[in-house]
Amino acid sequence: MARRDSRKIVGAAVLSALLLAGCGGGGADQKLFGSQPIEAFTAEQIFGRGEFELERNKPDDAAFYFAEVERLYPYSAWAKRALIMQAFAYHQDTDYENSRAAAQRYIDFYPQDDDAAYAQYLLALSYYDQIDEVGRDQGLTFQALQSLRKVIETYPDSEYARSSVLKFDLAFDHLAAKEMEIGRYYLKRDRFAASINRFRVVVEDFQTTSHTPEALHRLVEAYLSLGLTDEAQTAGAILGHNFRSTDWYEDSYRLLTQRGLQPRARGNGWLASVYRQTIKGKWL
Repeated sequence: MARRDSRKIVGAAVLSALLLAGCGGGGADQKLFGSQPIEAFTAEQIFGRGEFELERNKPDDAAFYFAEVERLYPYSAWAKRALIMQAFAYHQDTDYENSRAAAQRYIDFYPQDDDAAYAQYLLALSYYDQIDEVGRDQGLTFQALQSLRKVIETYPDSEYARSSVLKFDLAFDHLAAKEMEIGRYYLKRDRFAASINRFRVVVEDFQTTSHTPEALHRLVEAYLSLGLTDEAQTAGAILGHNFRSTDWYEDSYRLLTQRGLQPRARGNGWLASVYRQTIKGKWL
C-alpha cells in the first residue's frame, strides 16, 4: 500500500480534530466520533479517519469507516476510493470473506478503473493467504490459482502481475505436494495402484514443480513392487533424462541395477508416451 500513502489528502489538523472528537464517548454505532453522529462528517473526513486507523494498526476500525463512506456517499468519488481501501483493510484484519466481497464489488462497479487490477489481486490474495498446510483440503488453493490466473491474464502489464505469477507457482507446487503426500501414504501401505495414480498426476499435470523428480522415483518403486519392469525402467529413463544430477535418480538407478535392469524406455504405456515427448522437447 505504499503507493496509496501518497494519495492521502487529509491533513494533520483534520486528523487531530477527529481524534479529539473520539475522546468524547458516544454509542457503538458512532465508533470514535464522540457525541457527533457520523452523518455529520464529510466523506473526506470519514475517509481520513479510516486511513488514520490503518496507521495505528486498527484495520477493523478502518474498514468500518471506509464502509461508512460507501454507505453515506454511495455515488461519490470518495465512495470508490473507500471501497478499494475497505477491501485492503478487511484483508489486513484477516477478514478474508469481507475483503473478497469488497474487492468483487469494486471489480463489478469499476472494471475499467486503474485500481481494478489491485482489487482483483486482493481478491486472489484473500484465497492465497488462506492456503492451509499440505495435509488439509486444497479447495482454497484451486480458488487462489483461478484468481491469480485472472490477474495475470486480465492485467498482464500491471504491477501485480509479476507477484501473481510467483504466487501462482507456489500455489501450483502446493497442489503437487498434496498429491505426493497421498501417493506416499498409499505406497507405504502397499497400495501400489493407488499410489501410482497420484504420482502420475504429478508427472502429467504438475511436471514443472519441484516434486516431479520424486514422483518419478516413487513410480520406479511402485512399478518394481508390482513386477512391472517396463514401466519402472521407463520412469527411470525419464528421471535420468531430466534430473540426472538428483539423489532421486541415483536411488532409482540403484533399485533398477540391483534387479539387473537399466533406466531405458520400454513398452507403449503412458510413461513411454511421456518419454517420447521428453525426447522431442515437448514435455518440459
